[in-house]
Amino acid sequence: MPPFKHKLYLVTDERACLGRDFFKVVEAAIKGGVDVVQIREKELPEKDFLSKTLRLKELLDKHSIPLIVNDMLSVAMHGRTAGIHVGNSDLSPVMIRMQWPESILGYSLEHIDQLSTSHAMVADYIALSPVFHTATKTDTITEWGLEGIREVRGLTKHPLVAIGNIHAGNAAEVIRSGADCLAIITAICSANDPERAASVIRNEIERAI
Repeated sequence: MPPFKHKLYLVTDERACLGRDFFKVVEAAIKGGVDVVQIREKELPEKDFLSKTLRLKELLDKHSIPLIVNDMLSVAMHGRTAGIHVGNSDLSPVMIRMQWPESILGYSLEHIDQLSTSHAMVADYIALSPVFHTATKTDTITEWGLEGIREVRGLTKHPLVAIGNIHAGNAAEVIRSGADCLAIITAICSANDPERAASVIRNEIERAI
């Protein structure tokens, strides 16, 4: 598996699309500069989640964009997606690495001590969630802030993906604090023009590197 070098990471949320066609919103975001997508639709039963994942993968394959599945290994493997993202209440990253060694494996860090665990060691990237307080994720332990990003950056060579209330206005400072990639939900999915929103954030990332 090549190193994780993506810059703008879309995390899907049907509700954040505000009634618009989910797939059209994702495609617009890709045209704007999103280069990796995670499907995260926690309310869907597994069968529907798989069906949506397969349809999304077909769309993303046309654009050569990797698809990462949140949490559900069976769906990720069955759908032949690029990988899986897990937190601490999900499947163990070590177990996933044993079962699916060729996948992209993302791991959400809840507190700094977890950085030295085997779970973090086997991951391809570490997600810091949330960087800033967000209504889309309420089960979090640490609000990392810019200082938290800087601290983690000083302790690991892993690519860092920052998520949580990130938008065009703070994207550059999050990158300058040490994040390698920004994961976005609302600022793209709920934007009036998702393609333009993604493009503006992508430009902020490139400017800050």
